[in-house]
Amino acid sequence: MALKFTKMHGAGNDFVVIDGVRQTVALTPEQIRFLADRHFGVGCDQLLLVEKAQHHEADFRYRIFNADGGEVEQCGNGARCFVRFVHDKKLTHKREIVVETKSGLISPRLEEDGRVTVNMGAPVLRAANIPFSSDSDAVIQPLDVAGETVHITAVSMGNPHAVQVVADVENAPVVAQGALIEHHPRFPKRVNVGFMQVMDRTRIRLRVFERGAGETLSCGTGACAAVVTGILRGLLDETVHVTTRGGTLSITWQGTGKPVLMTGPAITVFDGEIDL
Repeated sequence: MALKFTKMHGAGNDFVVIDGVRQTVALTPEQIRFLADRHFGVGCDQLLLVEKAQHHEADFRYRIFNADGGEVEQCGNGARCFVRFVHDKKLTHKREIVVETKSGLISPRLEEDGRVTVNMGAPVLRAANIPFSSDSDAVIQPLDVAGETVHITAVSMGNPHAVQVVADVENAPVVAQGALIEHHPRFPKRVNVGFMQVMDRTRIRLRVFERGAGETLSCGTGACAAVVTGILRGLLDETVHVTTRGGTLSITWQGTGKPVLMTGPAITVFDGEIDL
C-alpha cells in the first residue's frame, strides 16, 4: 500500500499530514506507530488526517493520532498546519475554513504573512468537563505526585491540560513528573502536562509533556492552556508571547467565556510516499 503524505511542523511540533479526501486511508494503530517512528518510519509527534466534513457547517474533518497510535480530540499546532495543507494542496481556496474535530468546530485562518491564526474556542474550566476529579472548580488545585504535592490548574482546550508554574522551566522535572501526571488517576482520560515560567506579564516560557507523545518541542493547545492559567492566576495580560523549544506562539484571551486565539507558523518540510 503506497501512501502519499506531507511532513510539516508548527514551531517544531511535527506532523505527518495525509490527504484522506483524494485517497482512501484506513490506518491501523500499528501503521500509525510505524509512520511516527523516527528510526523506521517518517517520524512525527502526531499524524493528521484530512477528511471530508461530516458536520454541515464544516469545510473539512480533522482527525489527530498521537505517536502511540491513539486518536485524540485536539491539536493546536496541527490545526495551523491543517489549514496550510488544504490551501497549498488546493483542496480549498478559502483563507479561513471551519474544521470539524472530535471536540467541536474550530476556525483556522491563513494570514497574509504566512502565519496562521486559530480560534480555539473558549477554554473549559469546570473540573468534571475537563475531565478532572475534584471537589471544586478552584483555579489552583493540589495534586499528589509520588508523595509530593504540586499545584496545578486544570484546563481543557478540547483536550485536557494540567499546568503548573515553575521558577525555571529548563530545570523543571518535565519528563519524570510529566509521565506521572499524564497517567494520574484524577485525570480519567489522561492529560497533557505543562510547565510554565512567567518572564513578565506578556511573556512566558513553556515546556509540555504531551499525552501519548512525550515532551514535544511545542504544543499549541498547551500554550493556550498555559496563558489561560496565567491570566486566571492574575500573572499575565490578555496577549502573551509563548516561547517553546521549537519557536514562539502568540496567544490572546479576553477572559471567561471568550475564545482563545492562537497565531503561529505552519511550515511544510517535504512531500513523500511510503509503502505500508
